[in-house]
This record gives sequence, structure tokens and C-alpha cells, in this order.
Amino acid sequence: MSGQAAFDRLKSGEAARKRDFGLEARRAALRALAASIRAHEAEIMAALAQDLHKPAVEVRLTEILPVLAEIRHTLRHLRGWMRVRGVWPTLAMLGTRARLRPEPKGTALIVAPWNYPLSLALGPLVSALSAGCAAVIKPSEMAPATAAVVGRIVADLPPGLAEVVEGGVETATELLALPFDHIFFTGSPEVGKVVMAAAAKHLASVTLELGGKSPVIIGPGADLKRAARMIAWGKFANAGQTCIAPDHVFVPHAQQAAFLAALRAQIAAMYGADPQASGSFARIINARHFARLAGLLRDAQGQGATVAQGGEMREGDRYMAPTVLTDTRAGMEVERQELFGPILPVIGYDDLAAVIDRINAGPKPLALYVFEKDRAFIENVTAQTSSGAVGINVTLAHYLHLNLPFGGIGNSGLGAAHGIWGFRAFSHEKPVLEDRFSSLALLMPPYSGAKDRLARLVQRLLG
Repeated sequence: MSGQAAFDRLKSGEAARKRDFGLEARRAALRALAASIRAHEAEIMAALAQDLHKPAVEVRLTEILPVLAEIRHTLRHLRGWMRVRGVWPTLAMLGTRARLRPEPKGTALIVAPWNYPLSLALGPLVSALSAGCAAVIKPSEMAPATAAVVGRIVADLPPGLAEVVEGGVETATELLALPFDHIFFTGSPEVGKVVMAAAAKHLASVTLELGGKSPVIIGPGADLKRAARMIAWGKFANAGQTCIAPDHVFVPHAQQAAFLAALRAQIAAMYGADPQASGSFARIINARHFARLAGLLRDAQGQGATVAQGGEMREGDRYMAPTVLTDTRAGMEVERQELFGPILPVIGYDDLAAVIDRINAGPKPLALYVFEKDRAFIENVTAQTSSGAVGINVTLAHYLHLNLPFGGIGNSGLGAAHGIWGFRAFSHEKPVLEDRFSSLALLMPPYSGAKDRLARLVQRLLG
């Protein structure tokens, strides 16, 4: 099905959805989505093994669980989210009654990435359905096996709620030219700018989940073993191809050697002496991204960086070992680009203020991680930096916390997702104001001296 045909099909049912797609219908659609995911579980496992060599446990924890947990959370809270909410009048509005009525924005477009090709396609769909929207999903062509499974899962939903349109850049361009009411995009900041420009032509609202260089700061009082374990997991899950993965680590010079030793031990504990033979380590998505990462590593080594761990590559297998670099410096591509792969620069520091200044000099990251016991140190970093989220002695896990919004700021994203924030992303909170016994008529024309005096009194009282 073409993008235009999918859009037309869903758009034509918009009036009926607004009338008939209430609480129970939305719950039924969400239950159908959960049932379809469970029914296609074996296909999901096989597809992600094919596309990313993703371990089965990682598929369960990072692809299937987030969507099913989102559905369960939404089913539990949807009645409250949909409720019309009264709001108190201000002094000027005494005698009126006001309320906020959530309503669906309309027909949405979800453009999903390749790194978590199932959860980042179907997670936003949960939010769209909860808000009463229909959605066209454009899965990534770089994960074709998973894209096909997403299509089969969505086909099990009640008709008129979702369509999957597969294809590459041409298909995405066609879809972005259509007058969707909301666009939910997950991907790079560069493509996010293209999406936002396309949305502006139709004044469509957008949610942009982007990325950036998410830094880690290790404090002098950190538990280095715990920090190494969390950072190794957060960085090397999915072979580093995670938008909130630690991008680089700042560690006090006095602790750098001990941290590197702890990090090597954790990498070995997770992936063995030969991670290529491990059943727990994923692969780079395709040859183009492998070549990009190989180029970053060669550039860093050519300019004096040291490979403290890993560095092995097998192009035919799209394998790059968990790699740790030291002695990186400004001007190297690893310090300029979002790495989005299994390369982790470890940077020594002595002055925390200089680290904070360096972070603040760059684009605002999607996540920032702090490892430390001292609360004053943690508060100092949290208060003086800006990021989409902060993780303290933990990485990645804030993505799974459904009572927290997930999103970026500035270059790392626009808007928020998950839980009630996902519902709101696809909803318009329509204000409804009803006059009951207000005194507005006393200030209406024709104006007179008495009304001027009354207006002056109102201004003094309320202004």
C-alpha cells in the first residue's frame, strides 16, 4: 500500500473514530495489540536475530517488554487520562465554569528507527491508540525482517486504526508531504530537522526523539565496580546502538586506572574473552554503519588515541568488539560525532567545573549519567547541566519508568513520550468555558463614565 492510500484510508474514518472510538474501544484495540505481539513472539525473535543479531534476552527486555508494559500501564490509567477535568476560575472569571476535554489530534504518522525497530514502532502506536488517533507506521528499511513482522502485528488490529507502509527514503518523503495531524519521529537530529520542516508545511505538531552525545561523569566517591557494571551494560547493549547509551565517560585522573580495570572485568564478565563468540552481543546494523564506526576508530588511533580494550573488527560479520579508548582529544571525530556504536572514550579530569563547561558548550544531550555517593556532587552536576534526563548511579533505566516522561531538549528532542505524556502527545486538551453568572455584561459597550470607573476598579483589583 502506498503512503497516500494508507493516509486516505485512515483519514476517511476520522469522524467515525471521534464518535465511536471511546474508552472501551481503545482498550480493546490495545488488548488486541498485546495479543498480537505475544502471538508473533517467535517471529519477533527470529527477525531481530536476522537484522541485528540481537540476543533473545535483549529482545525480551528491550523490544517486547517495553511495549507490553506500556499497554498494561495504559489500560490501568486510560479512564483517568480521558476524563474531562474541571479547573478553578480566576478572579476575573468568577461566575464561569471551565474544563479541559482531551480529544484526539487526528491521524498520525510514526516514523520508526532501525536500532529498536519493534519497540520504537509499536510504543508510539500505544500512545496514539490511547489518545484515539489512527496512525500510519513507517518502519525502518534497515531492519527489513522486523519491519515485516510489525506489518503482520498491526494487521491483527481492528480495521481503520493503523497501517504499515514499508520503504526507504522515497517512501518517507512521500509520507512527510501528507497533511498528518501529528508526526512522531525517532532518529537523528539531522533527519529530525527535515521532519520538522515538513511538518511546518501543514502546521502539524511533532514529537521528536533524537539523540546526542550522552556523557557520564564519575565522581571521586563513586563505587567503581558498580559504575563499571552499569556503564558496560548501558554502552554495549545492542552493540552501543542506543540513543541514550553512554557516549563517553569522564573519570577523575586518580581513579582512571582503577575504573578501566573494573570496566575490562565487567566486559569480560558480560561477553567473555571473545565477544564475537558470545550469544549476548549484537552486531552493527549494516555495512555502511560498520564503515562509519571503523572510520571513527581509525581516525582516533591515527591522532594518538589508545585502545585500552577491544578494537577488533570483522567486517563480514558486522562485528566490532566492545572498545574502550583513552587519550582522545578535541578534533577527533569520536569527540565530535554521536558514536552510536560499541566505542567508549574514557576521559580523565581534575576539575569538575571544566567538565560541566565542556558539556554545556555542546548540544544538549538526551541523557546524562552521574556516578557518585556525595549528594552535593550529584546536585551540582544536575543543577548546572541541561539534558533530556539524568540517571544517578544507573544507565538506560529511566526509559522504562512509565511515570516519567521520556524526551530530549534542544538538539536531543522535542516533546515527551510514554505513559500519560505519550497520551498527551497525541491529544489536544480542548478548553471549554461556560458562562453561568459572570458580570462580563457590565463592561460591554456602550461605554460610559460609570463603566470607565468600573473598569478602573477591576484593573486595580485584578491587574
